Amino acid sequence: RGVQAHRLCPPRGAGSSLEPEERSMEPPAVPEEEEEEEGAVPLSMAPGPVGCQLFGYVGIEAVLDQMKIKTMKTGFEFNIMVVGQSGLGKSTMVNTLFKSKVSRKSSQPGQEERIPKTVQLQSITHVIEEKGVKMKLTVTDTPGFGDQINNENCWDPIIKYINEQYERYLREEILITRKRKIPDTRVHGCVYFVPPTGHWLRPLDLEFMRRLSKIVNVVPVIAKADTLTLEERAEFKQRIQEDLKTHAISVYPQEDFDQDPEDRALNDRIREKIPFAVVGADQEHQVNGKRVLGRKTKWGIIEVENPAHCEFPLLRDLLIRSHLQDLKDITHNVHYESYRVRRLNESNRPG
Repeated sequence: RGVQAHRLCPPRGAGSSLEPEERSMEPPAVPEEEEEEEGAVPLSMAPGPVGCQLFGYVGIEAVLDQMKIKTMKTGFEFNIMVVGQSGLGKSTMVNTLFKSKVSRKSSQPGQEERIPKTVQLQSITHVIEEKGVKMKLTVTDTPGFGDQINNENCWDPIIKYINEQYERYLREEILITRKRKIPDTRVHGCVYFVPPTGHWLRPLDLEFMRRLSKIVNVVPVIAKADTLTLEERAEFKQRIQEDLKTHAISVYPQEDFDQDPEDRALNDRIREKIPFAVVGADQEHQVNGKRVLGRKTKWGIIEVENPAHCEFPLLRDLLIRSHLQDLKDITHNVHYESYRVRRLNESNRPG
């Protein structure tokens, strides 16, 4: 009886460096008189180490399970902004990214789309649930950006909107009795759509990314990359990288924020691919007996999720699979922190 009860749970020193000595699995010698004594409590019923059956192995890695369970219960927020001229496929790209109709529809069927006279910001919030994990997704579109003859200061409404979200979070944070969980409406990532001209970046593109990269994470992409040949695409990407380096524009992921050698090695590979040449599609087609998202042309079907056809999978992995939490961390620890310091310094100035 004693041997069976002892094997139900590991030794007290298992997995711990505090008790390195070995323990014998043999049962302790029990005198015959004590064994035959009436009213003796069996070892399997005695309190002590047998209680570990109820909870299993205890280790510090259990903290990860606790964090996972708590995050699944509370959910999390992710706010993304798409900026670019009309007709570059911003709404289609967002719908393709999350495989859901999460972005706005520019116009209803049978109605012509009107280009706004000034830049207008439209935000749509959805709650997406997958495998028990809830994500509150907010997509902010910027219709009217770059569509006018005179695009001077067309980035001002966008900068104002981003700063307003920082201000809203700051006001909640400095309250004496603040909420347990402050609603986070700050923009975590801005996807900027570059027109597929095949030449250099326009002055509008350079000025926008120069100003916005200081307050938000900017991820440039080449929109509708299927309009370029492979040679044109490679040359265009190289010219964009040269323009960004010449004008000292730091897009995401920034080299200054790499934490360790592994992060730097991964981000270096990503920086070599930026800007991503992407293609968006919201229709499925039959290819080799499988249903795939793609765009149908006269010479074949461009598969959106095929890395050999476009770099949409790289953008999706960056925004969702590998760097979503990093986007949120840099927004909170760098961009929001810079805004908070500036605002508090302004409020403490005399007069």
